[in-house]
Amino acid sequence: MPNAAAIDGTRIAYQVRGVGQPLVLLAGQSNSHTWWDPVRVDFEAQYRTITLDWRGTGESDAPDEVYSTVGFADDVIAVLDDLGLDSAHVYGTSMGGRVAQWLAINHPERVDALVLGCTSPGAAHGYERSQEIRKALADPARTDRVLLELMYTPEWLAENHGPYYVLGDPTMPSYAKRRHLVASNRHDAWDGLPSITAPTLILHGTDDIFSPATNAQLLADRIPGARAELITGSRHAYFHEFRSVASPAVLAFLTAAQHGA
Repeated sequence: MPNAAAIDGTRIAYQVRGVGQPLVLLAGQSNSHTWWDPVRVDFEAQYRTITLDWRGTGESDAPDEVYSTVGFADDVIAVLDDLGLDSAHVYGTSMGGRVAQWLAINHPERVDALVLGCTSPGAAHGYERSQEIRKALADPARTDRVLLELMYTPEWLAENHGPYYVLGDPTMPSYAKRRHLVASNRHDAWDGLPSITAPTLILHGTDDIFSPATNAQLLADRIPGARAELITGSRHAYFHEFRSVASPAVLAFLTAAQHGA
């Protein structure tokens, strides 16, 4: 597996599949590249997909130091540099969407088109999950089940018994999980969002209460020219359960962005 060297020397593992223009896929908090395994094939025929293991996950190094969404964005830049890529399309979901915001803000020349999924501008200005959800997630005996119910509809869970790819990297050290949580909680890109110049699509499930769907229009109003699309009936893992709607929406947007539409 190839590795890139981050600014501080941390080794960032990454994966490349498919052909065509580069498309970076960014996973959620405390997850490795396997987050994208169920749907990555949807993009590989048209795009050279690039994923990475966040520091603290997968095959990447896991330094016990402060993590941030800004720093994660710099790690993505290190991967693009290692691949010799001047720019790429970027599709980030959940915390990956927060990182994608910083990519577009701090490195505008590296982002051709931007897709933000099930994400928010940060707690200071965005809509956050309820205290009840936070308490439920803090119970180790219930965490996985609570997460699954936040990610997928009951109907889907009744018919799909795993494996599940969105419950976090089980190999992560406990300190790295805490570092990821703090990094995501401290995210605040509000002031920088109006400076984003990349064509931007925002996707969100209407029934997402993990990252409330009201964040979608909030981001669309803040990012110049951005467009929000809500996927009816879907929860946080809309990109997986509702892939028949979500993946074509992303592909159509990227095609239009390439042609300046």
